[in-house]
Amino acid sequence: MLLLCVFSVAQTYSPIPAEVLHQRGYVNPIPKPADFTSAMLWGIAVADTRIPGYKKARIEVSHSQLTCRIDGRDVVLNDDSGEVRGGLYRRQPWFGTDEHDPMPMQQSKGRPISRRGCEEWELRNPRSAILNVGERPDRVWHFWAASPRAAIPSGRLDGCTVKVRARISKGALLQIGFDYWHDPTTGYGSGGNNHEAGASDWYFPSDQWQEAMFTDIKKN
Repeated sequence: MLLLCVFSVAQTYSPIPAEVLHQRGYVNPIPKPADFTSAMLWGIAVADTRIPGYKKARIEVSHSQLTCRIDGRDVVLNDDSGEVRGGLYRRQPWFGTDEHDPMPMQQSKGRPISRRGCEEWELRNPRSAILNVGERPDRVWHFWAASPRAAIPSGRLDGCTVKVRARISKGALLQIGFDYWHDPTTGYGSGGNNHEAGASDWYFPSDQWQEAMFTDIKKN
């Protein structure tokens, strides 16, 4: 008698698409190069093509801020509301080259219909940059601050912190972080002019606004 043995191999589902480089948050163990004097926040937004209805996925960004702790004091380098800059980068393989297309973006004005209840209305419906990631699911929507890259003030640097206020729809995912740069004006070039400080955990869909955060400041 022939016995057929059937083995069931359990497959673990990951909420993050397989091609993503950093599946979870991390802080770069290699410190900032001593001659790097600038920093810039960034965000990565993608559509999760495994989710039904992903073509309607979008991310709204109402506020982004980068601060650096100098001599024990937090100094603001970037602080923008309702605006970002960015590009559409290759997704397969992940950021395969620096070549990219312009990133399309819509803006919600976030204005109240009447003055009654303005504060509550603006809290729920702030002016925001809208990234319709489901329209280009084959690309990584890579964005950064609308304001220029700034120089890090002189003094003892403990690290920097990024905060992004965002609303993430079904089928969309968001990760944030920041890079140290050689100076405020040098471009990416052939590489070597920026140093990734790390990346946050991924943020998932919610009807509510969320504050995404990443820092490389060591906990006491």
